[in-house]
Amino acid sequence: MIWFSHSRRRINGTFSPLLRWFRSVSTSLGHVWRRSLQLRVVVSTLTLSLVVITILGMVLTSQITDRLLKAKITAATEELDRSRMTVEGSLAGADDSTGLDLRLERARAQLTSRDIDAGQASGSAGTFDPVLVVEGDSVRADASVGPADQIPQSLRNFVTSGQISYQFATVTDPEQGGYSGPALILGTPTASDISTLELYLVFPLGSEERTLSLVRGTLLIGAVVLLVLLAAIAMLVARQVVIPIRSASRIAVRFADGRLKERMPVRGEDDMARLAMSFNEMAESLSKQITQLEEFGNLQRRFTSDVSHELRTPLTTVRMAADLIHDGSADMDPALRRSSELLVNELDRFETLLGDLLEISRHDAGVAELAAEQLDLRMCARAAVSTVRHLAKESGTELIVDMPDEAVIAEVDPRRVERILRNLLANAVDHGEGKPVLLRLRANSDAAAFVVRDQGIGLRPGEEKLVFNRFWRSDPSRVRRSGGTGLGLAISVEDARLHDGKLEAWGALGEGACFRLTLPLVRGHKVIGSPLPLKPSTKPYSQGQPLPQEQITRAVAVPKVDSATKALTVPRASDSSPDAHGNEGDA
Repeated sequence: MIWFSHSRRRINGTFSPLLRWFRSVSTSLGHVWRRSLQLRVVVSTLTLSLVVITILGMVLTSQITDRLLKAKITAATEELDRSRMTVEGSLAGADDSTGLDLRLERARAQLTSRDIDAGQASGSAGTFDPVLVVEGDSVRADASVGPADQIPQSLRNFVTSGQISYQFATVTDPEQGGYSGPALILGTPTASDISTLELYLVFPLGSEERTLSLVRGTLLIGAVVLLVLLAAIAMLVARQVVIPIRSASRIAVRFADGRLKERMPVRGEDDMARLAMSFNEMAESLSKQITQLEEFGNLQRRFTSDVSHELRTPLTTVRMAADLIHDGSADMDPALRRSSELLVNELDRFETLLGDLLEISRHDAGVAELAAEQLDLRMCARAAVSTVRHLAKESGTELIVDMPDEAVIAEVDPRRVERILRNLLANAVDHGEGKPVLLRLRANSDAAAFVVRDQGIGLRPGEEKLVFNRFWRSDPSRVRRSGGTGLGLAISVEDARLHDGKLEAWGALGEGACFRLTLPLVRGHKVIGSPLPLKPSTKPYSQGQPLPQEQITRAVAVPKVDSATKALTVPRASDSSPDAHGNEGDA
């Protein structure tokens, strides 16, 4: 067993470089095959041409072979008739007292009187070797002249039954020039004094073999030359098609990069020229539309920014008046007092909406700046939790904060990260149906990730992409506790992109939703993976139970619901005493 394992390792070590080279070559060829249209056209043309040429060569070779053999058989049959008459005439005038073998030799000698090679005769069908066979009986033994051992027994059976037959066979006759190869053998019975005399003519097919070899060689050379010509023709034809396509591809790439003046050259009036004209017309139309959209976008952004700025002055005046009214609301009747409270609340929401409009216009204009600094991301999480604490208190929602004990240092804009987390937490409280909301932070060597998970109504399939649209709401009739503007998640995803990070969503009906914010630890680095999964565990979680996906060592509940009175106990920012999990309270 040890010897077998050692031999296997040695074999693997010997063939591993070869296998790696073969995989590398296969990968390179596959890449070239996928990338090159011209190569695919040429190879496809050659393959189909090779198949057609092969079939055509086989058909031509078969037809030529049949024609040669038919001509050979016709000429050999005529020669057989003449030879039979010669043999019958020779034996009819022979002296009966002469021995049988001598009579047969004389008859065979008459057939070979036109001898060009010793022992062989030549006629219109080519050279042949005559064979005379007399089958023995009870009186005399078998007698034969010529290479009787080359005659197949199956052919003799036909001849002895009185039929004229022929057969193709392989003969070897070292006495007659040493020929070895295929031959046409014809046999016929004779009407001579010897009743059992059989005449056979053996026609070597050497000349026909040479003719067929010459034909095959000619066809092969013609096929190779034709394939080379077809390859050149296919390459030229494919090049005529591929060059405009490559040109269109390069121009399309430059057009996509913002060079809206790029156009394809138009040459001639063929299909490529019409393609170039159509491409140029499309590019011109797109250029005009893009220019119009840019102007419209600039106008829209300018309008939004101007309106937002212009509204700040009357908003400030209205707020001052509303604050004066609200300060004196204690002396008003309940209806007026309620009206002043609604006025102040709506002014707060209006002011928030103006701020969001200004922020989203900065992102649209591409002038949003990132004030990045190195800090502990846990500070951003604590600040966001502190901001939404009153929302959780009003809805009776438990906030579970899961953060590592060690500091998570990253180069981020704390204001924007805190705003993202604040929007996600407020959104989770709004849609969490009063169930616990989880905020988790994890990091690896490249990135840090926040997860905000609720157990509310969740998202329908496809809505995980729509939640980041501006003013989109899953249920328009749903009451928002946070008084959101509908731009929070849209601004959040822009803030994440500004950090070179990603903000993603997952949700399922009845299982809640999960938002994951992934940020690089170093500004400018590309985020490849994430320390936390986007799709969470379906196991419900609450305070005092192990959190889903992993066992954690740090979990702080903010706030905590008293089971008897349904009151909310909110840890104070200055409280540093351990909580129920043995951890310090979060500010």
